[in-house]
Amino acid sequence: MIKIKSFAFNAFSENTYVVYDDSRCALLIDPGCNDGNEKKMLSDFIKKESLIVSHIINTHCHIDHVLGNKYCKDLYQVPLWIPEGEEALLAKMPQVASLYAVYAEASPPPDHLMTEGEELICGLTKWLFISTPGHSPASICLYAVLEHTIIGGDVLFYESIGRTDLPGGNHQQLLQNIRQKLFTLPDETIVYPGHGPTTTIGHEKKHNPFLNGQI
Repeated sequence: MIKIKSFAFNAFSENTYVVYDDSRCALLIDPGCNDGNEKKMLSDFIKKESLIVSHIINTHCHIDHVLGNKYCKDLYQVPLWIPEGEEALLAKMPQVASLYAVYAEASPPPDHLMTEGEELICGLTKWLFISTPGHSPASICLYAVLEHTIIGGDVLFYESIGRTDLPGGNHQQLLQNIRQKLFTLPDETIVYPGHGPTTTIGHEKKHNPFLNGQI
């Protein structure tokens, strides 16, 4: 059974996720920890639960989702995976941080570039990568097929969607990917977004104004 611990980190209230199962194998997704207290909260939880981190994964490489990459990579010495097509964003992270007056350590380079349809097994759980660009040039969602669970980054929020006015954003592309790739999943599928509360595919089909013609 999947267990998911979320932390709201950094000035952007970004959701960092530790995803694990009964095997204790864990994925560290979108580490946004950016000060000593946040880093300690994350590492203390992983230690308390006796988890074994196997991968660090960025759903996309906007600054708020990658601020903790270096800390986590140094601490856990595991591969960093990002979507293919997000390399330039990751490399520009220190310059972007300066624009927001945010302290940031440059991220290590990725060890692997994720692509559409690729799978990752962590412990007892198989994750499928779904390519969902639009908010960023090449963002991905992680989908646990048997558990009907999505870790979605900034693609789909509770009754909202990711912003598309940042470099590489494309509003129509985002809407198309949500409708064609996420809304075809079972209605009971739980979505863990990059900001804000969880939602379900069924709820968003009915109530998301960006996707049901209200906006």
